[in-house]
Amino acid sequence: MTMQWPGVPAELGLDLSTGQDQQLQLYLELLQRWNKVYNLTAVRDPAQMLTLHLWDSLAVVPFIQADACLDVGSGAGLPGIPLAILRPQQEFTLLDTNGKKTRFMQQAALELGLSNLKVVQARVEHWQPVQRFTAIISRAFASLADFVTVSGMHLATQGSLYAMKGRYPESEIAELPVGWKLARSHSLSVPGLEAERHLLELTRTA
Repeated sequence: MTMQWPGVPAELGLDLSTGQDQQLQLYLELLQRWNKVYNLTAVRDPAQMLTLHLWDSLAVVPFIQADACLDVGSGAGLPGIPLAILRPQQEFTLLDTNGKKTRFMQQAALELGLSNLKVVQARVEHWQPVQRFTAIISRAFASLADFVTVSGMHLATQGSLYAMKGRYPESEIAELPVGWKLARSHSLSVPGLEAERHLLELTRTA
């Protein structure tokens, strides 16, 4: 069952064109349709998909200003596809090991007309990209230490890693590998979500 598109909440503070609004709506419809067959996400209720996936992803848009961004463990394209829709001048690479999920992302990119988006099926620690990225984001990693360890090699010298988290993870921050630090922490407000959300920006110490 699909729900009527409510439009992007004003409290997210995003300036969308009509075309971008339509792309987000189409993406949600594609996600719902594919999810019935391929189990891309455990979230099945359309209203929950809006809050837990789409609004959650859109909440980080103001902080990702890099020319080239890598989304690690992108799954069903979150947050990479919403970011690519809202930031058409930036390049996005979406990485995942799961073939069903990468096929969905490729199809979504095609149907949404996202020429600034590339999909890669690979393990991040084995992948050898041509270029390094000025931003790497993930909402999939269990710990900050793991995220830094497997993704840091793909980050440009002056780049930042962005970890999407729930509660502020003090113990994880304390266990960051040598050579890495928390540069900034952003408290996110996700419409319809009572739980805490944070975006942590990690950089090299030297």
